[in-house]
Amino acid sequence: MNSTIRIKLSIMMFLEFFIWGAWFVTLGTFLGNNLKASGSETAAIFSTQSWGAIIAPFIVGLIADRYFNAEKILGILHLIGAFLMYQMYQSEEVGLFYTYVLSYMILYMPTLALVNSVSFNQMKDPEKEFASIRVWGTIGWILAGLAISFVFHWDAAAAVSEGLLKNTFLLAGIAAFILGIFSFSLPKTPPKVSDEKIKIGDIIGLDALKLLKDKNFAIFFLSSILICIPLAFYYQNAHPFLTEVGVSNPTGKMAIGQISEALFLLLIPVFFTRFGFKKTILVGMLAWAIRYVLFAYGNGDDLSFMLIIGIALHGICYDFFFVSGQIYTNSKAGEKYRSAAQGLITLATYGVGMLIGFAVAGWITDNYKMVDGAIDWQMVWIIPAGIAFAVFLLFALLFNEKNKVKEIPSAI
Repeated sequence: MNSTIRIKLSIMMFLEFFIWGAWFVTLGTFLGNNLKASGSETAAIFSTQSWGAIIAPFIVGLIADRYFNAEKILGILHLIGAFLMYQMYQSEEVGLFYTYVLSYMILYMPTLALVNSVSFNQMKDPEKEFASIRVWGTIGWILAGLAISFVFHWDAAAAVSEGLLKNTFLLAGIAAFILGIFSFSLPKTPPKVSDEKIKIGDIIGLDALKLLKDKNFAIFFLSSILICIPLAFYYQNAHPFLTEVGVSNPTGKMAIGQISEALFLLLIPVFFTRFGFKKTILVGMLAWAIRYVLFAYGNGDDLSFMLIIGIALHGICYDFFFVSGQIYTNSKAGEKYRSAAQGLITLATYGVGMLIGFAVAGWITDNYKMVDGAIDWQMVWIIPAGIAFAVFLLFALLFNEKNKVKEIPSAI
């Protein structure tokens, strides 16, 4: 890969995740303060991510992979996304905002697959080359959070009360417009030419359902759905919680989670080699329970270090479960069902699991709202901690690893 193409792909990844990090992290706080959304309304809006994840394979599989260049569709989707971001910036009513954010996520989620397609099409050895390109996405997400906290100060207490968090949508919209234009200069990525009849089951991975006959894979599959319930609590409630308890620069500090994610990614091969898949994934599950206990009993003053540790555990929580799970799925599926299995796991987690998780998180938040409108955050975090520990016990008792996973990439 020549340096010009490498730079273009790195810029593409940077902008792709800068856009997401610029508005999604602070979304819960924005909804509660600017739009006065209830827990269930907030849950419905966060669930648009799941609907986008469910619909995305159809857009990519039925359109992008067969009829149009990936880079052109990427450009068009981000230009429309920029317009929708501007509409979200102007919205002052929850119902209308939901319409815009649902439309946006249906268009944005397919771009996650498209940027990968554009990248892989330029690589001779993706296992060695992709990580150095993908890391710019993580950097983009981190810098978006740092900019909101330390450059614009939109998440400061006074700024939040003035409603300045709506500016995050304007920031994301500008970045989306830039990426939309920039995408047309990316390397040509033509569609896959195929005369085969399109099968919906292939697109969403239904062929991989045969893997569920394996008891261990079925336990892993069920655990993957259940662990998304506590995951949804983090996405939906972490920023409002940190803001309410008085943590300064909460958006910038939540970027510690992405830094942690990048670092712990490097440790996965070590854990796989020394401890095997089961112990690695159990560490990830237990980390979810520990992080929420830290959130439940920490505060924004003398115990603020507990909240920072909880944020920093994101790398273990996410990488040790989800990335390890992708590697395990890859090894179990084999060549024949590899793509279908990954599609099925994505549908189960980011689709079904997160939908359930956001609904539960919204219901819990509403039911632990006190008379004065304040939220009993201790109970809001103790409950997902209990769920995560229950999933930990389920997996520890029922999953029986017979063979070690052989395929262990150095980085993903």
